[in-house]
Amino acid sequence: MAGALLLEVGIALITLALVGALAHRFRQSVIPGYIAAGILVGPYVPTEIGGISLRLVGNSEFVSTVGELGIILLLFFLGLEFNVGTLVANKTRLAKLGGLDLVLNGIMGVLIGYVFGFGVTGIILITGIVYISSSAIITKSLTDAGWLANPESDVILSTLVVEDIVIAVYLAVVSALVLGGGTFAEATMTVVQAFVFLAALAAVAYLGTDYIERIFDVGPDELFVLRIVGVAVLIGAIALSIGVSEAVAAFFVGTAFSETDLIERIEHLVTPLRDIFAAVFFFSIGLSTDLRVVAGVALLLLVAVILTTGTKLISGYASGRVYGLSTLRSTRVGMGLVARGEFSLIIATLASTSAIPVIRNTVPAFAVGYVLVMSLLGTLLIEYEDTISSVLGISP
Repeated sequence: MAGALLLEVGIALITLALVGALAHRFRQSVIPGYIAAGILVGPYVPTEIGGISLRLVGNSEFVSTVGELGIILLLFFLGLEFNVGTLVANKTRLAKLGGLDLVLNGIMGVLIGYVFGFGVTGIILITGIVYISSSAIITKSLTDAGWLANPESDVILSTLVVEDIVIAVYLAVVSALVLGGGTFAEATMTVVQAFVFLAALAAVAYLGTDYIERIFDVGPDELFVLRIVGVAVLIGAIALSIGVSEAVAAFFVGTAFSETDLIERIEHLVTPLRDIFAAVFFFSIGLSTDLRVVAGVALLLLVAVILTTGTKLISGYASGRVYGLSTLRSTRVGMGLVARGEFSLIIATLASTSAIPVIRNTVPAFAVGYVLVMSLLGTLLIEYEDTISSVLGISP
């Protein structure tokens, strides 16, 4: 049993290495390739080529757990780009761009759910799936494209921060109330716990810089990495146990290091580990994608992709203008926010436990197909932004 699992892990890593090499050879983003690799060697169709089985890797708990580590580290690195003081100082602009993003994309989600005949619960779930951009995929794409130092990245990352905070409350309410997991009082308690926990993390990040630097400034590199990764994962796990997204918690852990002198060392030592775990996360999306099931919601998927790509482009552009960016950089903000990913899949997992058949059978299939398409589209928009802007006549 252990040997079989180890074999699958080896196949997964070699597949990712080969796909990554091809992507770099042709100067393409690795993310679509990682997702496609998961589909190709995963448990769903296509299952064979020329009589040779392609069912080489199962969607095991081990792969899912390693993928979770990838999400945690990606959001931890996102937090390194911010500090709580800056977030508080920019609260007015954050509220404006967060409001634009929530209203435009939230309304579109409600309309799609209503037109396709979902009830209240289904509409709430569909809205969450199409609203929330993927912090993990977008952060990786911005890094690969070299955008992190650009002004538009500040707006993109700020929007992701607001979305992550909103989705923390959303997930608490949906899991505790909408899906029948508890009463309104229990949902309220979950939300309060989430806010208290995040507030405590924010306070540590804001006030504890000196203490954090002393605690983590150790000599041996292996001890340094173990402390950094161990704390990020442990706090993420604690967050999950009380109903808070591990990704949101990891972001705040990252902000705690943003004002220390440890950033350069973290980036040097932890980045390779982050990239390996992140690759497994994208691979796991492919493993969970059953193209036959996705085909059954093709019309819903097509409508959602077209409409919600448009609303992200519009809300992102408007947010860029709020920050005083040029037409080109504001357009890049919209392109940078298109990808959906980990949070949409978390919502799909909640939907799969619903007692309502149409939700249980339709929403998860839609979410998987939607994430697959939007993650590919989002990374391609960032990668080919120069060409697209040139074709549209948008000048610097």
